[in-house]
Amino acid sequence: MMLVAVGMYVVTTVAPAAAATTAGCGKAPGLNSGTHTIQSSGKSRSFILRLPDNYNNTYAHRLAFGFHWLGGTASQVASGGTDGAAWAYYGMLSQANNSTIFVAPQGLNNGWGNSNGEDVTFTDDMIRVIDNALCVDTTQRFSVGFSYGGAMSYSLACSRPTVFRAVAAIAAPGAISGCSGGTQPVAYLGIHGINDNIPSGRSLRDRFVRNNGCAAQNPPEPRAGSLTHITTAYSCQPGYPVVWAAFDGGHQQGPVDGCAGCESGARSWVKQEVWRFFTQFGSDVPPTTPPPTTPPPAGQQNVLIAGGQSGRCIDIPNSSTSNGARPQLWDCHGGTNQRWTHTANRALTVYGNKCLDASGAGSSNGTAVIIWDCNGQSNQQWNLNSNGTITGAQSGLCLDAIGSGTANGTQLHLWACHGGANQQWSTRN
Repeated sequence: MMLVAVGMYVVTTVAPAAAATTAGCGKAPGLNSGTHTIQSSGKSRSFILRLPDNYNNTYAHRLAFGFHWLGGTASQVASGGTDGAAWAYYGMLSQANNSTIFVAPQGLNNGWGNSNGEDVTFTDDMIRVIDNALCVDTTQRFSVGFSYGGAMSYSLACSRPTVFRAVAAIAAPGAISGCSGGTQPVAYLGIHGINDNIPSGRSLRDRFVRNNGCAAQNPPEPRAGSLTHITTAYSCQPGYPVVWAAFDGGHQQGPVDGCAGCESGARSWVKQEVWRFFTQFGSDVPPTTPPPTTPPPAGQQNVLIAGGQSGRCIDIPNSSTSNGARPQLWDCHGGTNQRWTHTANRALTVYGNKCLDASGAGSSNGTAVIIWDCNGQSNQQWNLNSNGTITGAQSGLCLDAIGSGTANGTQLHLWACHGGANQQWSTRN
């Protein structure tokens, strides 16, 4: 079976392995956010570290590496470059909600030649230092990179399949950082433009299609001029997914749907795709930043609910009153099909008698959100949280604009809360 969607893909949440903690757990942090220098293979090497706000030394954190491109720097990865915080660590920082420790390594000569495996050894040495100093979940290590950095992430998938849970390679130009080993399964996400020597990206992907026991496919790719991307999830052995995201564009790290040749990490769909791929393997938000457990008092009466990213309102298409109608984003106009009330029993009602409902009482990522006759069940109960999210009382998942869409007609579903703007909502009179 092949699952295909434009702008998103369906993932099956992988049951997380028990967290395997490191020597740094329970100790005062031995490293702080900032630039650090270590010796590796007889050379002085550096990396930039970013700890979560309110770092908790009893919580085993994800550890995510972001490798820069040829001529790039660790500083550009850590800062997000011209896109700023929204693209820091390839956008992962904006998605992580303080669940993750981030690392931006600096390559020799601003690249990842990996001569005699020295960059893989450098990665080993960084992990050793970080594990001894900080509390890390060793089953939750990830790597992403663009271009040469994508090739380095691929090299780590080949050579360190039991160290990294998953990698993402954006526009990797081939195995130019090497592939020592390369026979074991690793969860793999490949992202590539159709005008960017795409056969090289397909070749890297296909190694893990084979290694991960995936059913052979010829995944669709967008036509030139379509200004979109197509994401395909292969059917693979449990725990080792392979996903391929092809886009109408060239050698880009932050392509933007609907915009020819645009390069903007802040506006790109890439960060959501990468973060969704990584977070399907578990590891919840640290207990220092729990979601609200008590909803704000009811009393939001006859209000519009607008998306923080889109500015558009939650709308029932064509003013339908039919059970199963799917809410969408639409220009705010104040009609009755955009008027919502948050009741004392936490229902979100429209028209006075239809409730926002998690379809089929679903509680997994991708569950459709619909309207249905109000019945008082928990899949019709919602928390309007002070942090701007709307979470299902049954699932704990966030109301999410699919694929970070902002256009009229974008539908809504449930997804793991990640702090993205497509999960932010506000009420208006």
